[in-house]
Amino acid sequence: MELQKLLLSAAVFSALLSLSSVQTSAQPRYACDTSNPLTNTLPFCRTSLSINLRARDLVSRLTLDEKILQLVNTAPAIPRLGIPAYEWWSEALHGVAHVGYGIRLNGTISAATSFPQVILTAASFDANLWYQIGQAIGTEARAVYNAGQAKGMTFWAPNINIFRDPRWGRGQETPGEDPMMSGKYSVAYVRGIQGDSIEGGALGNQLKASACCKHFTAYDLERWEGMTRYVFDAKVTPQDMADTYQPPFESCVVQGKASGIMCSYNRLNGVPTCADHHLLTVTARNQWKFNGYIVSDCDAVSIIHDAQSYAKIPEDAVAAVLAAGMDINCGTYLKNHTKSAVEMKKVPISDIDRALSNLFAIRMRLGLFDGNPTKLPYGQIGPNDVCSKKHQKLALQAAREGIVLLKNDAKLLPLSKWNTHSLAVIGHNADAPIALRGNYAGIPCKTVTPLQGLNSYVKNTVYHKGCNWANCTEASVYQAVEVAKSVDYVVLVMGLDQTQEREDFDRSELVLPGKQEELIAEVAKAAKRPVILVILSGGPVDISSAKYNAKIGSILWAGYPGQAGGTALAEIIFGDHNPGGRLPVTWYPRDFIKVPMTDMRMRADPSSGYPGRTYRFYNGPKVYEFGYGLSYSDHRYEFTSVTGSKLNLRPPTVSQAAMNSDSVRYRLVSELDGKFCESNAVNVTVGVRNQGGMGGKHSVLLFVKPTKPENGSPVKQLVGFKRVEINAGDRSEVEFLVNPCKHVSKANEEGLMVIEEGSHSLVVGDVEHPLDIFV
Repeated sequence: MELQKLLLSAAVFSALLSLSSVQTSAQPRYACDTSNPLTNTLPFCRTSLSINLRARDLVSRLTLDEKILQLVNTAPAIPRLGIPAYEWWSEALHGVAHVGYGIRLNGTISAATSFPQVILTAASFDANLWYQIGQAIGTEARAVYNAGQAKGMTFWAPNINIFRDPRWGRGQETPGEDPMMSGKYSVAYVRGIQGDSIEGGALGNQLKASACCKHFTAYDLERWEGMTRYVFDAKVTPQDMADTYQPPFESCVVQGKASGIMCSYNRLNGVPTCADHHLLTVTARNQWKFNGYIVSDCDAVSIIHDAQSYAKIPEDAVAAVLAAGMDINCGTYLKNHTKSAVEMKKVPISDIDRALSNLFAIRMRLGLFDGNPTKLPYGQIGPNDVCSKKHQKLALQAAREGIVLLKNDAKLLPLSKWNTHSLAVIGHNADAPIALRGNYAGIPCKTVTPLQGLNSYVKNTVYHKGCNWANCTEASVYQAVEVAKSVDYVVLVMGLDQTQEREDFDRSELVLPGKQEELIAEVAKAAKRPVILVILSGGPVDISSAKYNAKIGSILWAGYPGQAGGTALAEIIFGDHNPGGRLPVTWYPRDFIKVPMTDMRMRADPSSGYPGRTYRFYNGPKVYEFGYGLSYSDHRYEFTSVTGSKLNLRPPTVSQAAMNSDSVRYRLVSELDGKFCESNAVNVTVGVRNQGGMGGKHSVLLFVKPTKPENGSPVKQLVGFKRVEINAGDRSEVEFLVNPCKHVSKANEEGLMVIEEGSHSLVVGDVEHPLDIFV
């Protein structure tokens, strides 16, 4: 017995010694402990060396078995080198979340600021707000790490896939349907979370937290009529790739300097994206100069063999993704099959070493190999920086600025705070805290529901749920009607939740589920005055029946507004905030479900009746347009100055312009020097006057459209947007720079960006200004 105790003590001492730099759970995990003589002299611990040299040195010291274990998201410790375990999978889509394996919110830090779901934040059209949210998330992420509650600092956000189809369950996670706007969002969020300045260029090699652009690429289908994301082969033309699907990712990498990319489940023109060398290496690393790691979506490697049958045996799948340029597998497939792939000579060690060098370089850029993190930059960020007053105020601001006023007949809103003596709040979403979060949400600091927010304004507030759930298979219409009859005003809080749209679940209809429309109509009919309808949803909903119902005076779309959503809604309804959000997606009519989700074409095809997709190409009826949104004030626009209405894009050193099949002259953007494009940029100044009685923030959207859209040209496209605050009766000026090579170009059928000769118009609101292009 004594011998057993002695042996046990020796074993414990040995284990403690070998793990001397792997800290307890109460401390942040890090390598290269300066007090550990076994590792502090190793080259990969020398901060004077470059990150690449340090990463290569570390990889050179690993055995093959150790290397293979590092190729998956849950990477084990390497005790002999003092390297702690690391978890690559953490989430921070709209706040630090405990969705992945990397973050725990069950210690000193038990919650994090829950910002609105991205689709609502995007509706603010405010890049500065997006940046501030990224900053706040990066700070809270670092605080969780410093508190010893994070196994990693790599966050798999933002989701910047184009919201192509209104039924898509994950459209709520994205900034919407416009490629340029999605790119701007990605840049702002990535710069914020990673620790860069809002202008960029201040980041260097050090990361506050690591962002990951996902899902690369052409991913926007979960489940539709038996087709799943796991086997879907997205057939995308070079033209649509060039001007729709790829631009957000290019912006995320080139301008945002994102340190991660996630390849998607789907195939792209027959090739799994995680096995696509042209996509991952030629495009991302070589053309865009991507500096970071590439991770598969979870189990996306396994399906290459198991579901898609692209690879004959598991080892072929492993070989394909590593050769393509993928670095790490979310899942266990590489852990299980890489060694046999090496033994079968399908995978060279050099592919593994390259992947590991990319992975350890990220961990080093995060400062996890620089000794005690409390003595490093970001080391003093702590629990007090999570759920701070500043961050919670920002969450409220984001909800306020994103909420969109869709209808306000007879200026029903805002309601009077003094003359509203009784109020009914009806609807399944009125007092449902979880419904406010959307998906990929963490634990909020606190939550204010719409019922709670409205009750703070009107003490005599009556609540009725109305529907049993969001699917509204049962509706207490009679009881809700009786409640509506008894009060001065009625607010209906209806719409969707995560049972109706989410990851791995697309909608089959665009109307409100179940008996919601019936409940809304009957309550509106019975109420003393026109009612206010609030819709919670990520995707568009056909609410035409409410739009044209005179008994429904006002409609607000509130997305999934986060922890402060109830406060924001109440402030807008009672006039303490002037709404200024604008829809970041087109709201299609219910018949749009006849269009197959699997049809990836963006452009309309009149010959077959295909209507196209998004405001840039769709030629069918709309419930509400992209960019639509009302205010409590009217705003009038004018073009104050435009430096050039006629652009001559004929550089002296370039050959004559070519001519397309429609006999339209054009030039390839690639033929034009960047400085030439900049020198021909048009300075546009737009004057905006607030003609109402209430000040507030207002988003100005500038579009360009060809006089005659031909040969696949967009009907119109967004050039720029800016949010300005204008007091009642005041006027403000907003400046835009229109670069013809970026903003007036389009993709031809070969996927090359071209500028076509012809007449265009600059458009803001209902005001246009001519812009003629000569090539």
